[in-house]
Amino acid sequence: MLLSIWPSVSQPFADVLDVATYADSTGWHGLYIEDHFMADGSEFGEATDPRLECTSVLASLAAATSSLRLSPLVLSATFRHPAVVANWAATVDHISNGRLTLGVGAGWQQNEHEQYGIVLGERKARLQRLVEYVEIVRSLTREPMTNYSGDFFTLRDAWCEPSPLQDPLPILIGGKGDRMMSVVARWADQWNMWAMPDVFFERSSFLNQRCEVIGRDPSHIHRSTQALVLLTNDVAAADSFRKAMAPRPTFAGTAEKFAELVRDWKEVGVDEVIVPDWYLGTGQKRKDAMDEIFGAVAAMS
Repeated sequence: MLLSIWPSVSQPFADVLDVATYADSTGWHGLYIEDHFMADGSEFGEATDPRLECTSVLASLAAATSSLRLSPLVLSATFRHPAVVANWAATVDHISNGRLTLGVGAGWQQNEHEQYGIVLGERKARLQRLVEYVEIVRSLTREPMTNYSGDFFTLRDAWCEPSPLQDPLPILIGGKGDRMMSVVARWADQWNMWAMPDVFFERSSFLNQRCEVIGRDPSHIHRSTQALVLLTNDVAAADSFRKAMAPRPTFAGTAEKFAELVRDWKEVGVDEVIVPDWYLGTGQKRKDAMDEIFGAVAAMS
């Protein structure tokens, strides 16, 4: 099982860098950064929590690491023009020597769109915009010239140079709804959703069906998931954490128990487990937690 880390961008950049360089030196597979300008004021924190900007952080980490796969989880199709994102992705792929996965999604968080005057739109429109977004990014990063005329974007004789080092640059799509699964089936190299094993199995099975409808081999889509993680030997503390975090996918317990959960994820088709560092502590305590998780999962493999 591939293990990746997701450092919170509410912490100072020095701490994000510390997590990244430690993961890079200890065998972790990848690192993910969220694309939000603020928390949602609900499940994901107080709206006043600070957020470092995703693309800047990833570009910095690309130069500071040597082996980690790097990816946004995920860039909102509402925030940046797809041609701008394609050029950013190509550049970061060069900085990282071919280690970027381009994660994109339809966007969902209302408060940041309202504050900045960015149109979020209804769900159907968001999905159609994402389809155009992915089509354009794929073309710009894989073809010498792109012409495109859609409801949201228009490009004429457009090019993206230098092109990415990776050929092709992998695209990750995050989401879970039925319509989104059709988009993933057609366009994604990788797919991600928050889920415990039972929910992941149901959505992954539906994705397989969508692939079969269009004649695509579902095994060609790399699949990842994540849950909130608290390492503790205290049963009462674990129960309290799970209740406080509900209904989000959540784990609380020992590293050995987490390894058992990873085994369950693997049995339902997960290729990569992403661990948010949000409740792992700071400094050496966080590094110790990362070591415990990595060691326990490796021992079960």
